Amino acid sequence: MFTGIVREIGRVAQLQPLDTGEVRLTVSADEVLRGAGLGDSIAVNGVCLTVAAQQDTAFTADVMAETLRRSTLGSLIDGSPVNLEPAATPTTALGGHIVQGHVDGTGTVLRREPSGDFDEITFALPSGLDRYLVEKGSVAVEGVSLTVAAVGEEDGSDWFRVALIPSTLQHTTLGQLHKGDQVNLEVDVLAKYVERLLPGGTA
Repeated sequence: MFTGIVREIGRVAQLQPLDTGEVRLTVSADEVLRGAGLGDSIAVNGVCLTVAAQQDTAFTADVMAETLRRSTLGSLIDGSPVNLEPAATPTTALGGHIVQGHVDGTGTVLRREPSGDFDEITFALPSGLDRYLVEKGSVAVEGVSLTVAAVGEEDGSDWFRVALIPSTLQHTTLGQLHKGDQVNLEVDVLAKYVERLLPGGTA
């Protein structure tokens, strides 16, 4: 489990394709490696990965073909910056919200607009996820816990908007987003459980 509070921005050091269709991903990092060990979980752009090997300044994880298809990890290249967060512990402050590291789909940047010290970014939503987003609710974008500022529909497609504070712009990869970029999305797991428990729920 994670909280959506990015600890540092790492860099892809190597992408090694495997015969099975998987990829062995090595990421240069520092802070998330403190106290980490083999088998521990680290979120990479919001995707929960397991440490399969560790060096002083990097870790390696195997990424399944299904994960490559369903997330933005399949578009990474050597040198790509990535948001990193170690798994939460019983003493971790819940500064964001409960994030599982299980991507629900990918969204696309529609617009990015400056608003004082903030940036407002509007994302297109994949089909079926709109029902889990509400104004003032939570969503994880590339592993970053954000508050939904607005939701709506435009030309038959669903969208949501977030406001990024200066700290988020500086300390996560969201500050580097441009129109057309794709991002990993994870909706609030509590919304999915509520839907499942209600009569007729499908989550």
